[in-house]
Amino acid sequence: MKKLNRKNVGLETKLPIKIVQFGEGNFLRAFVGYAFQELNKVTDFNAGIAVVQPIDKGLVTMLNDQDGLYTLFMKGVKKGEEIQDIELISNIVKAVDPYANFNDYLSLAKEASLEFIISNTTEAGIAYVSTDTPKMQPPSSFPAKLTLLLNERFKYFNGDANKGLTIIPCELINHNSETLKEIILKYVADWNLGNDFKTWLLENNAFHSTLVDRIVPGYPKDEIENYNSQLDYQDNLIVAAEAFFLWVIEGGDDLKAKLPFSKTDLDVKIVDDMQPYRTRKVRILNGAHTAMVPFSILYGNKTVKQSVDNAFTGELINKAVFNEIIDTLDMDKAELNSFADEVFDRFRNPFIIHNLSSIALNSISKFTVRVLPSLLGYVKIHKKTPTNLTFAFAALIRFYKGTWNGETLSVQDNDDIVATFTEIWKSNDYSEISKNALSIKDYWGEDLTKIDGITEAIALALKEIDTNGIEAGYNNYSKKF
Repeated sequence: MKKLNRKNVGLETKLPIKIVQFGEGNFLRAFVGYAFQELNKVTDFNAGIAVVQPIDKGLVTMLNDQDGLYTLFMKGVKKGEEIQDIELISNIVKAVDPYANFNDYLSLAKEASLEFIISNTTEAGIAYVSTDTPKMQPPSSFPAKLTLLLNERFKYFNGDANKGLTIIPCELINHNSETLKEIILKYVADWNLGNDFKTWLLENNAFHSTLVDRIVPGYPKDEIENYNSQLDYQDNLIVAAEAFFLWVIEGGDDLKAKLPFSKTDLDVKIVDDMQPYRTRKVRILNGAHTAMVPFSILYGNKTVKQSVDNAFTGELINKAVFNEIIDTLDMDKAELNSFADEVFDRFRNPFIIHNLSSIALNSISKFTVRVLPSLLGYVKIHKKTPTNLTFAFAALIRFYKGTWNGETLSVQDNDDIVATFTEIWKSNDYSEISKNALSIKDYWGEDLTKIDGITEAIALALKEIDTNGIEAGYNNYSKKF
């Protein structure tokens, strides 16, 4: 087959550089690259992307070998139907390795058409590194690199107020733009870059926090022959992603005008406050994931898809989400139900394998952040414990015993936590086990034995699980709670 490049596929006209994107990995190429390609298609946005490799090893050479082109395969389930779309992404016009050519990197600051900075340098990428200096070519951290780029732009355009940039980080940390801005300002002070630059930075550049949501398994190496058979060119940078797409960006009318995603079919929400959407994702998607793992493993399932497809475990998960979790969220119920339906479609995606054992990592801390707020919120509203979430909580405590039917369970957590539960399970008294587990403030943020009814409910669920197994135990327990 022919090599993938612009000449061979008739895409030799390049777009003006409107976006500098820090990160060339699978997620950004399947998410941001795709989003802006769709925007280019349906509007006159006309944006080319210059990609910056944020660490000293990456894919820039491979991207340049293919003139920035790559194929995106999107697979998933929508309303019960399997879907697949294939898209040749063509908006990367330049890929830069600042470690190999620092001047080429700084020259991006001089692009008159540049308007946006996008990044995804992983959660660890937005960090302050005290040893970074302005003389380094380049500094090690992403915020330090960005500080130099912004300062170069400020100097080149003589502080022109119209040459400020819109900065949209996509790293999966809460308040990502605020954190990034704080670190940049720290470098401005440390490096004595001056009050004029600081003023320009604060008054003429805009920072917008985000929530991104799309599962991107990446390069499909195990099925690459099947993927290649669907193309008439050789692509070394194929990326696979689920069909689901959600991008929530904090911003107002100015940002909506700059990014007219409302004209596309993409689920891009530009909102005043993204926290409700973050809470929705954490409670429903992540919460369902975390809640299902212990009882589904004890039941005998291996994957998320098996868990939601099984008549018993699927119904339990469904009730926990639709009857209990959603009930505690202060958002439009129709929108929450629609989001939850999409989540279950994602769980059923046959193209993505989610092993329960891999999700089980650090389940105690995950449960505290993702599930416990829903459980406690339900208690606050209804003055009683939620049947399904409380049973899931009991299954978590039982899971941390470490064995089930003579087999070792995939408990993966801090050694101290594992040791604590080993000690707790030396007792044969389920009331004592429940009380000892629930009273650990360091795990749950409070002494849960003070919540009316929960100690008794967990004790009964534990007894039923051990005596009758997961399914019969749940059926017996649910008749009493």
